[in-house]
Amino acid sequence: MSQDGPHAYRPRRSGRARVNDYDRLAEAYTALNEDGIANAYYERPAILALAGEVTGRRILDAGCGSGPLFAELRDRGAVVSGVDSSAGMLELARRRLGDGVDLRLADLREPLPFPDDAFDDVMASLVLHYLEDWGPTLAELRRVLRTGGRLIVSVDHPFAVHVTQRQAGRDVRYLTTYNWTEEWTMDGRTVPMSFYHRPVHAMTDAFTAAGFRLAVISEPQPLPAARELFPDEFRALSTGPSFLFFVLEAG
Repeated sequence: MSQDGPHAYRPRRSGRARVNDYDRLAEAYTALNEDGIANAYYERPAILALAGEVTGRRILDAGCGSGPLFAELRDRGAVVSGVDSSAGMLELARRRLGDGVDLRLADLREPLPFPDDAFDDVMASLVLHYLEDWGPTLAELRRVLRTGGRLIVSVDHPFAVHVTQRQAGRDVRYLTTYNWTEEWTMDGRTVPMSFYHRPVHAMTDAFTAAGFRLAVISEPQPLPAARELFPDEFRALSTGPSFLFFVLEAG
């Protein structure tokens, strides 16, 4: 098992899998991914760089998991709320973040427990690829964002997913949306995890249908410090796609 978890180079934060899956893996998942290259040296730095200056901004961490991104945003002066579908991950977030934080158990497929125009930014970090239908979720994220606010998204890169599925012998087509699964084994427990591949045009179509304007699309590099710490993983992440990032403006 790599330091990043059971699937080399591409561990994920808690988002919308089956709730009990992340409850069962919460402690082991957090321990394995806290300092791994894909999260600590690639995905989180990239999404924070896209967010830029956040002091005083009201931010929703949608799919906050055990709270590492929440903590970084709060340390940079943002006023942060978090939601996640896993009670186990939220308990770890409360331990990390302390008392008085705004953390709520919520399914991103359902209406969110916030009023209209509640946030300046929403961060959807490695969460949307758990959802088959993005429409209701994006409509809710647009509702809780003020006009001119930003939705900042990271997802599994569809090209990387598709190549992996083809190499595994699946007869799949890039231009369709399809489900794929893999088994994660952590702390002696094996859990099947379910995700959805969708091509880039399906993603951008969903964003614009929900009232967002595409401002940035990004395929970043890992931090240089990871080169010596994780030489093999660094080579893979710096020469091929793993995650895809978007900055979207609420119209």
